[in-house]
Amino acid sequence: MLKLLYVIFMNLHRAPYMISKMRTYADHPEKYSEERRYSLVLHAIYLMNKTGKIHTVAFGTENLPKDSGYIMYPNHQGKYDVLGIMYTHGDPCTFVMDKKKSNTILVREFVDLVQAKRLEKDNPRQGIHIITDVAKDVAAGKKYILFPEGGYEFNNRNKVCDFKAGSFKIALKSKAPIVPIALIDSYKVFNSFHIGPITTYVYYLEPITYEEYKDLKTQEIAALVKERIEQKIKEVRG
Repeated sequence: MLKLLYVIFMNLHRAPYMISKMRTYADHPEKYSEERRYSLVLHAIYLMNKTGKIHTVAFGTENLPKDSGYIMYPNHQGKYDVLGIMYTHGDPCTFVMDKKKSNTILVREFVDLVQAKRLEKDNPRQGIHIITDVAKDVAAGKKYILFPEGGYEFNNRNKVCDFKAGSFKIALKSKAPIVPIALIDSYKVFNSFHIGPITTYVYYLEPITYEEYKDLKTQEIAALVKERIEQKIKEVRG
């Protein structure tokens, strides 16, 4: 939390210009391509990382499927999780997030720039539409980030909580590869009392193909993905 306030303060002088530019790009996708909008997102993250002394290291990018859309399922640690993944992900990708948290300043610009989906957690009917829309997007080649834990604890300390099986309905519907992602120390950035330089880690694990999970129930897929993420975290942290 202290780091978030520090980053905001250190970027106050450029905030009006950057937010205005992000808003313009987001409001005119017909004028600014997906790649150009994503490049602006990466630049904004770069500025935050530089001023906040945040360093993110990625491993396993060679595991990302080259010829299809896919769904990335990471463990959830805090507000920096999406930023850390996007910053290390070469191709444009997007995500699904809680609508109630998506309309604050700057978050709104990030969401709109990558055309992320806003999920109304208390609206099951809208949730069904989100599942259908995301599945269609992924089947058409898009890359999505979904957090199966649904939320996170403050000062997470790399704990992996239970995965919600429902988030894996999208994978079954799209028949796309699942890419488990192990995030380590991501919570330290904006969801702890840490104030000094921070290094976070993003581990892209081997994808799980549709052929591997098509006969599993969503609860079994959730358990499988969680197990792989927990194994990687345990391996890395000894």
